[in-house]
Amino acid sequence: MNRTIRRTSVFCLLLVLALLMRATWLQAYQAKALADDDHNRRNTIAQYAQPLGDIIVAGSPVTGSKRTAGSDLAYKRTYTEGDLYAAVTGYGSQAYGSTQLEGIYSHVLDGTDDRLKNPLGALTREQSAPGNVLTTIDPDVQKAAYEALGDDKGAAVAIDPATGRILAMVSTPSYDPSTISGTADGTAWQKLLDDPDKPLVNRALRQPLAPGSTFKLVVAAAALEDGLYGSVDERTASPNPYTLPGTSTVLRNENSSAPCENATLRTALQYSCNNVFAKAAVDLGQDKVRAMAEKFGFNAEKLDVPVRASKSVYPAGMDRPQTALTGIGQFEVTATPLQMAMVPAVLANGGELAAPHMVSSVTDAEGDPLQEFPDGDTKRVVSASTAEQLRSAMVTVVEEGTGTNARIAGAEVGGKTGTAQNGVGNSKTPYAWFTSYAKDLSGGKEVAVAVVVEDSGAARSEVSGNGLAAPIAQKMMKAALAD
Repeated sequence: MNRTIRRTSVFCLLLVLALLMRATWLQAYQAKALADDDHNRRNTIAQYAQPLGDIIVAGSPVTGSKRTAGSDLAYKRTYTEGDLYAAVTGYGSQAYGSTQLEGIYSHVLDGTDDRLKNPLGALTREQSAPGNVLTTIDPDVQKAAYEALGDDKGAAVAIDPATGRILAMVSTPSYDPSTISGTADGTAWQKLLDDPDKPLVNRALRQPLAPGSTFKLVVAAAALEDGLYGSVDERTASPNPYTLPGTSTVLRNENSSAPCENATLRTALQYSCNNVFAKAAVDLGQDKVRAMAEKFGFNAEKLDVPVRASKSVYPAGMDRPQTALTGIGQFEVTATPLQMAMVPAVLANGGELAAPHMVSSVTDAEGDPLQEFPDGDTKRVVSASTAEQLRSAMVTVVEEGTGTNARIAGAEVGGKTGTAQNGVGNSKTPYAWFTSYAKDLSGGKEVAVAVVVEDSGAARSEVSGNGLAAPIAQKMMKAALAD
């Protein structure tokens, strides 16, 4: 054979082998990576090839699907009362992706989750019927929260203390996810992005703020558990006014005539005495206060309900004056409304925290469970005695103190108000907080609630937890107990 022909043949053989190796590599090793690539249009086509599964509230879907025209994406997501449930569902958009429950369970809802496939479907690669996501949300409590917040900028969360079921999660201002679910919704999307009130942010989970005096419940729990004070009715050693240690800065109380000097923890919660809790935080030391805060859920890197909540923070590395300020929920203490609903939930549940969750189960199209989230998965936070004493003190707050707007006839209601400073030197409108629990005296139903109002448009002098947040909490608790 001619040498030139032989060399050419060998070279061609090598080229064929290289092509075979490349094809084998793509099919055997890179197929999944290519299939899962975000830029693979086939994935998006498959996602919207059939009507989507639904997110369910109290047995009824709050989502749906609509046939599209003139697009290779056959269906798009629709929402029933989208504004009401946006903080629960998130959005599912053909153009902008998906968030919250829509995002976490996207493969269940579009039928591409491997758990939905039967043996024949696995072989034929036929797309399965989509599954559904069943939530723990109570529509009456959700609606009460949404309507009570109204035009306020804020958020609210309600939890069943015994089970950890999240009964309501609302963030305002809200938005209708239907307006951004298609491929031609750029104007609506940009409007949401440009809105200074950030309606796309789930304030209930993703916007930690200074909790103000609602954090005093955590400090009181630390003082009782540590034995700094034997009961909520033992007098404390708390000068009034209180000078921050090592400084000339005097910490005063909002109500100058309140009986805060050496007040008991009950009286200090009733009148929200800054001197008592700042002094208690210093006496305990930051490590003990932080340890108690972390038992309630602060500083947790992962708090998934199943949507991940932002971390609520109790800081470290402080001096004594800074520690004193944390005792009243200021300095660098931050908390989400979810976290501040967990505090009264623990106290209402005898000192145990039931893991908060807003999904009860994920099912296939036939209703058979793919994943379940058990109720009442608890851990001990404080003793039953401490929980009982703090509930009693919280009732005093509502009956005789700063939280009278939360009263409900025929129910035991305990709460704590908070007005947190905002901005350098408290230059911006303060945040109004209220955290509470309620128990139906006849039926035994319970609920724990946290509400924050960032901005209601009210004059600065009118901003208070009792004035702005407590009425919202009252409506939510009333709805929960009425079911």
